[in-house]
Amino acid sequence: MAGPLLLSWASCLLVANQAFIIHRCDLAKVLHEQELEGFEGYSLSDWLCLAFVESKFNTSKVNENADGSSDYGIFQINSHFWCNDYHSHTENFCHEDCQDMLSPNLLSSISCAKKIVSGSRGMKNWVEWRLHCAGRPLSYWMTGCHLG
Repeated sequence: MAGPLLLSWASCLLVANQAFIIHRCDLAKVLHEQELEGFEGYSLSDWLCLAFVESKFNTSKVNENADGSSDYGIFQINSHFWCNDYHSHTENFCHEDCQDMLSPNLLSSISCAKKIVSGSRGMKNWVEWRLHCAGRPLSYWMTGCHLG
C-alpha cells in the first residue's frame, strides 16, 4: 500500500515543478487575439522572439537576479519595476502581483508587457530582445502558424 502512495506523491511533485511550455503557434494565436500585431510598431514575430529569448516559451519561469529582484513568466517581467513579488522593493508600475505573471492564460503578462512596450524604450527594455531579435529578420517565427 505504501508503494503506490509514495509513487503517487512523487508524481505530484514532478508535476508541481514541471514547466509550462506553450507552443509557438499557440502563443501566436493568443498574442493575435490580444491585438499585439502592430502594437507600438512591433510584429507578432517580435513578440514571439521576445518570449523565446527570455523564457523559451516557459510561462512558469522565474529567474532570481543579483540585485534581489526576480523576473517572472514568459516575458520575464522584473519585480523591481513592474510587478510586486512581496520580497523586494518594487515600483509595481503594472499594478500586478508577480505570481500572476506565471499564469498559463497569459493575460496579466500580456497586459504588463504592453505597458512596458508603450514606454519610450519599447522592447529595448529587454536586453535579450536587443541582442537577439532587434534589427533581424524575424518572419520565420510565424512559419506554419495559422491565426484564423
